[in-house]
Amino acid sequence: MNLSRSAASFGALVLLVSLAACSGGGASSPTPAAVAPSTGLGADAEAMLAEFDISAPANVKDLIEQLQSQPLAERPAGLMASVRVDELLLSSGKNEVGVPIPADDFHLSVAPYLDDTHDCYFHSLTTCVGELADEELQVTITDDASNEVLLDETVTTFENGFFDVWLPAGRDLTMRIDDGENTAEVPVGTGADDPTCVTTVQLS
Repeated sequence: MNLSRSAASFGALVLLVSLAACSGGGASSPTPAAVAPSTGLGADAEAMLAEFDISAPANVKDLIEQLQSQPLAERPAGLMASVRVDELLLSSGKNEVGVPIPADDFHLSVAPYLDDTHDCYFHSLTTCVGELADEELQVTITDDASNEVLLDETVTTFENGFFDVWLPAGRDLTMRIDDGENTAEVPVGTGADDPTCVTTVQLS
């Protein structure tokens, strides 16, 4: 009986470890990223980044900036990094890891254009490319409800044609972009169903 109980206990332990290892993307079990402190990405995310020789920064905001600012020629083939409203979803082959984005923050990537653009909803830090690389732009973002100016500064697009802004979640906003010769003004939102990627701003 003791041997049978030991075997049963060992089998249950193996099953538990196996389930824990497979629950990284599941909604019903906490993931290392979900319970990690705010200054860490979680062991699974750091391991995936290490596969591509990417040094893990201190937090998800730094990681998004790091991947977004990479020169196009140095972007790792095989790594997908998709910015969702509530997480940065890293994927490589069949493996996926979600790194939570703070609930009060919304990350928006914008690729204004003159002639050519592409459809985009969730921004891919590793594959999306816009038309205007290394372009200096004056960007103003205003809260529609309070008229508070959340951003009024000059930004420079990355080599992939995008610029990034962190905004308060749950707002309706107006964004104005000026390249010195052309302008555009568009509504943007930072709600749960809003896109994290805007490629529909045509400067004219």
